[in-house]
Amino acid sequence: MRLKHGITAGLMLLITTPVIAEVYRNVDAQGNVTFSDEPSKGAETVKVKPVTTITLPKPNNVRETDKLREEVKREGSIYEQVSFIYPEDEQAFHSGSGDVHFEMRSTPELEPGHKYEVTLDGQPVGQSASGSVTVNNVFRGTHDAGIHIVDRNGVQIKTGKPIRFTVHRPSVQN
Repeated sequence: MRLKHGITAGLMLLITTPVIAEVYRNVDAQGNVTFSDEPSKGAETVKVKPVTTITLPKPNNVRETDKLREEVKREGSIYEQVSFIYPEDEQAFHSGSGDVHFEMRSTPELEPGHKYEVTLDGQPVGQSASGSVTVNNVFRGTHDAGIHIVDRNGVQIKTGKPIRFTVHRPSVQN
């Protein structure tokens, strides 16, 4: 019986060891390049990098992600809306320093542990539970701002309508 187990273990070990194969590169008289796993006259050995593999997540982890999505959806559903009060969409204004003050609100008001998050041109620039965020030194020109409500883990649970605004600043050359 032990011999049978020994042979089985040996075969399993042979099957699971990686196969190492040589690759050969050959250039013929006309300059044609060929690759082969069999050596030939004048062929040189090519070092092949290991194959990149990925490990897929286990189904349990995928189910856990679905559960988290449901929790975020449920948490965000308590808010009817979140929006900017200032600046208004398509508003243009002067700001010598480039400071832009954002004011926002939600219906109903923020729950404990939740915050407003402002994004400027797709990048988060500030969070606040008070309903106002000031962003310093915004470049002149037109910008897109987004508003979100985030939970205590920083996960976006509600998104409002984005706005576009234009900042006028004096030129550094003047």
